[in-house]
Amino acid sequence: MPEVAFKSALCVRQLRKTFKDVVAVDGLDLEVRSGECFGLLGPNGAGKTTTVEICEGLTAPDSGEVEVLGRNWRSDADQLRQRLGIQLQDTQLSEKLTVHETVRLFRSFFRQGAPAAEIIARVQLEEKQNARVGALSGGQKQRLALACALVGDPDFLFLDEPTTGLDPQARRQLWELIEEFKQSGRTILLTTHYMDEAERLCDRVAIIDHGKSIALGTPRELIAANCAEQMVEFTAGSAAEALDVPALRRIQGVRDVRTENGAVLLQVSELHTAVPALLAELTRQHVPLTELRTHSATLEDVFVTLTGRHLRDE
Repeated sequence: MPEVAFKSALCVRQLRKTFKDVVAVDGLDLEVRSGECFGLLGPNGAGKTTTVEICEGLTAPDSGEVEVLGRNWRSDADQLRQRLGIQLQDTQLSEKLTVHETVRLFRSFFRQGAPAAEIIARVQLEEKQNARVGALSGGQKQRLALACALVGDPDFLFLDEPTTGLDPQARRQLWELIEEFKQSGRTILLTTHYMDEAERLCDRVAIIDHGKSIALGTPRELIAANCAEQMVEFTAGSAAEALDVPALRRIQGVRDVRTENGAVLLQVSELHTAVPALLAELTRQHVPLTELRTHSATLEDVFVTLTGRHLRDE
């Protein structure tokens, strides 16, 4: 079948931003297709939030080009503000206003959009519409922040770590709202530290580090390109100090071996052959197992493979 042509909702070309002696964004190129949920992943300090703030028009780049919905911030700022919804990483709302007053205030900033009561119902805050913002739980405040981002009926929604610090139930409620927005054909740019969130919500993801893109594709494409399909993890207590790691790397089907927090992790291509061979090798080395686990490779494994760090490392 011929490749489907996609209209770009966001084009970033050779973007660069420096703060004092820190290069936050270093020649970054990105393209987000219209109608997709695009994930921007990376460890703290990788340049995600700076990139998003430049795309939102909140921060000026040192150089490079940003085009959002076919427009740019230099000449089309007023038009863009009417078409974007933005939920910041830490949204500061007036704690003395009620939920309804807050949403009504944000609705007044836009020429179009649903009534405040309709948006409040959409994020399931009807019972709290007369409560002051300061009395809301963390999950309720996040839903209110999302309501403020949705109130102008945006074509493009920016979500910067929208579920950080929420309990599992609150996270899933926000996921449902994000999926509902995506199903309407709108575009989303999402940053997150949660790999299950990225794998569930995102059509494609870009992994960035030190202000540069180091991988791009669907979650499954990135895993297939950068990791074996299966991971084997084991611990051996104090006996692990004598482990011959190079011998593990020579096992057929083992693509990579690393140690982490007292455990040994192997990327393997064929679980049914690698595990028996591993057990045989550990027996030969007289290393007794204390624990053995297997799991399918994840985006977290991709990132560690590419950078040697975890997505939540400081």
